[in-house]
Amino acid sequence: MEESKTHRTFSEIQEKIDHGEVVILTAQEICDRVRDGETFELRDIDVVTTATSALMSGTYAVLSFKVAEPDTFTKAAKVWINTVPAQVGPCPNERIGILDLIVLGTEASIIDPGYGAGDLFRDLVLGKQVLVEIETDEGEKLSSFTTLKQIPHAMLHASRNAFKNYLAFVNPGKTAVSTIFHSDKMSGNYEEMTFCGCGELNPLENDPELKTIGIGTKVLINGAEGFVTGPGTRSSKDKPNLAGVADMHKMDPQFMGGFTTGHGPDIIMTWAVAIPVLDKEMLTHILKIDAQIPLKVVDVRNRKPIFEITYGDVWDKTNHEVEFKRELCLKCDFCHVENICPVKAVRWDPEKGLQFDRSRCFNCGLCVSRCKGKTFFGNLGSIELEGVTHKVPVTLRQSDRMTALKAAQDLKKQIQKGQFKMTEPAGKIYFPDKL
Repeated sequence: MEESKTHRTFSEIQEKIDHGEVVILTAQEICDRVRDGETFELRDIDVVTTATSALMSGTYAVLSFKVAEPDTFTKAAKVWINTVPAQVGPCPNERIGILDLIVLGTEASIIDPGYGAGDLFRDLVLGKQVLVEIETDEGEKLSSFTTLKQIPHAMLHASRNAFKNYLAFVNPGKTAVSTIFHSDKMSGNYEEMTFCGCGELNPLENDPELKTIGIGTKVLINGAEGFVTGPGTRSSKDKPNLAGVADMHKMDPQFMGGFTTGHGPDIIMTWAVAIPVLDKEMLTHILKIDAQIPLKVVDVRNRKPIFEITYGDVWDKTNHEVEFKRELCLKCDFCHVENICPVKAVRWDPEKGLQFDRSRCFNCGLCVSRCKGKTFFGNLGSIELEGVTHKVPVTLRQSDRMTALKAAQDLKKQIQKGQFKMTEPAGKIYFPDKL
């Protein structure tokens, strides 16, 4: 009987899905019920859908497409797409007019430092036409336009994605520093904190022993079906992350984009992972709420840990979505928010006033501290740190909890409708004890 079982199998859970009897909850739903005092047994939940949406710089695209007729040029030596540099190769494609390219997720435009590969990938998925500029091995310059539909092979690869949560950052020094963990200079004297990680929603937080996540596990990457290909770079048992791949043609632009940091462009990625609840040990991890998940606070200058808080300290009782009220705009001569917004969601229009593109917003919250008129608002929280005489306000989040939740909800619906079939891992992922 179900009541007496201490473990289940993939096939047993898939059978319940096929018969419409499966109990699926998002990680947020199950944790909300735990906070309300509800208890769960193994029989109460079959599948939990998890997700994370964050800056994931370990990402690159592999593209292959035609740009000219055969024998137009011998080989491409340099290529730019929308002025973002692409690496040519590895296949030389001599005289056939086809490019094989690798575009690194952190590449920046050679003319616009605020436009990077993440923006390019989103533009492609949106169906926008992009400019391809070529310098041949003979010094000739060619150009053409293309769209994602005209690119037969467009795969997005993750070399280091979906960390099991991450870190929070402060600057104890007296001087502001430029860093990838901020989009402005990070003020000193503990004047602010930034952090990354979706806490209880995170896939590897819900299956830290990788009983259901392994090589070949089917996932959603930016809304498209993809697969885990192994451990990501710099993975360890304490700080695991995943490598994966998915087809860009099937991606959803709401889950991806570019993000400007203090050291240039980064890329937004969103993963959603379904986790079958196989045994009571797994259930214990799944029932952990944000307040039980540690978050190390490190010195942004050297990444040495100096405090430890929890994800409950940064997510509980805060606004996960940034609000916007145009009527509060002071119409400043210089809009600080437009200048600093890392996803370019804010634009001043001389005729229409301040424009806010919700579809681009990452809910990072930087605008909240930069807007003098409180046109952008939301409670990002403030943290008490031992030995620091003031509460440290959170001014920037490099994870988007709202988008992660949307991804987890989408995956739940797809499983219920039979549109997404979970796959048992083809191989186990092992992480080294230390890097």
